[in-house]
Amino acid sequence: MQRPKPTAGLHHIALYIKQFAECEYFYTQLLGMKVDWRPDADNLYLTSGNDNLALHRAPANFIPTKPQRLDHIGFFLNEREEVDTWHTFLSAHQVKIKAPPKDHRDGTRSFYCSDPDGNTVQMIYIPSEKLNKIKY
Repeated sequence: MQRPKPTAGLHHIALYIKQFAECEYFYTQLLGMKVDWRPDADNLYLTSGNDNLALHRAPANFIPTKPQRLDHIGFFLNEREEVDTWHTFLSAHQVKIKAPPKDHRDGTRSFYCSDPDGNTVQMIYIPSEKLNKIKY
């Protein structure tokens, strides 16, 4: 059987969240995502314009398995300097920083922090020449 055409890309992630209000604040007020859809009090769909992050209130008995399969989610930044600007901003808002800004071997620059529920978030700059090589 022949493989179908490639997908249109990964543009949607859904997370179970225990700290629902705190995560809504983190993603909207700190990271600047917009509410795309709020079907009810337990579900929230956010966007930066071309993506979709769904926050679903975790059931009271929800316990993520260890190790968590999701390593991190990443947010692209347009300029290298924005990595340090975001690091300073989020640090000033008492966001837990997991790894400070650093340059990577492939020319990217990033840092890692945690959302209020403990999910690891990467803020990453990818040089345009590297992005242009990615086929969409």
